Amino acid sequence: MPFRQIGTLRYYGFDLLEKEGLFHAAITREGGVSPPPWNSLNLGGSGGDDRSRINQNRDLLFQAFNISGKNIFDVWQVHGDTVICSDRPRDPEKPHQKADAIITDRRNIVLLMLFADCVPIILYDPVQEAVGIAHAGWKGTVLKVAAKTVKQMGICYGSEPENIRAVIGPSIGPDHYSIGTDVIQSVRDSFGFMADDFIRSDNHGVKFDLWESNRFILENSGVKQIEVAGICTACHTKDWFSHRAENGQTGRFGVLVGLT
Repeated sequence: MPFRQIGTLRYYGFDLLEKEGLFHAAITREGGVSPPPWNSLNLGGSGGDDRSRINQNRDLLFQAFNISGKNIFDVWQVHGDTVICSDRPRDPEKPHQKADAIITDRRNIVLLMLFADCVPIILYDPVQEAVGIAHAGWKGTVLKVAAKTVKQMGICYGSEPENIRAVIGPSIGPDHYSIGTDVIQSVRDSFGFMADDFIRSDNHGVKFDLWESNRFILENSGVKQIEVAGICTACHTKDWFSHRAENGQTGRFGVLVGLT
C-alpha cells in the first residue's frame, strides 16, 4: 500500500494489514496548522508547540478519518516496557497513564501513539480480533517491548504469536542512528551474541539497527508475518518528524490502529 491522501492529510499504510481490512495509518507531518519547526501536523505536546494548534491538528486528523476523539486511547510514552490492555477509550478528564504499548480487542477504541524517530510497531491478531501499538526507541528495544506486547496479547486476549501480523513503521534507519558506549553496552546486555547483528561501525561512529533488532524480537516471540516499511524518518523530514535530524526541534507524528 503506497502513500495515500485524505484531504490535506497524507498517510502511509502496510500491505500486510491492508489485505486484512484493518484500519491503520502512519500519519505524515503534512496538512496541519503548526508553524516551523513543528510544521505542520504536529500531534505531540512535548516539543514546545502551542496546545491550541496541537488540538486543532488532532481535530483535523480525527475528522479526516471520521473518528470521534471520544474513541481514542493514548498514553504518556516514557521509553519503558509497560503494556496496557484497554477496554475503554481514555477519559480526557483523567491524566494519561504511562506506558509504551497499548492493546485492545474493543471495536469502539482507536489506539494512537506518537513518534519522531522511535519505531512504531503495529500488531494485529485476526483470529482473536485484537490490535496493538508499541513504541520502541533504543530503550524500548533493549527492554524488548515488542515481545512483551505479543505476550500480553496472549494473556489478555488469548492471541497465539503465529496468528499475529506485525509491521514496523517509519523510524530512524540504521545509517543514521548513532549510539554511544552506554547504549552499546545495553544492546550487548540485551541481545548477547546476537548484538553484533544489530550494531555496525563506520567512519561516523557506531550505529544501531532498530529495524532488524525489532524484527528479531518479533520473530523470537513466534510472530511469523512481519512487514518492515524501511522508511527512515531522518532521511525524509518532509514527510516525518525526526528528533535526531532536526536536533530536537520538531513535532510528533501519529500512528493509528483500530478494529472499527
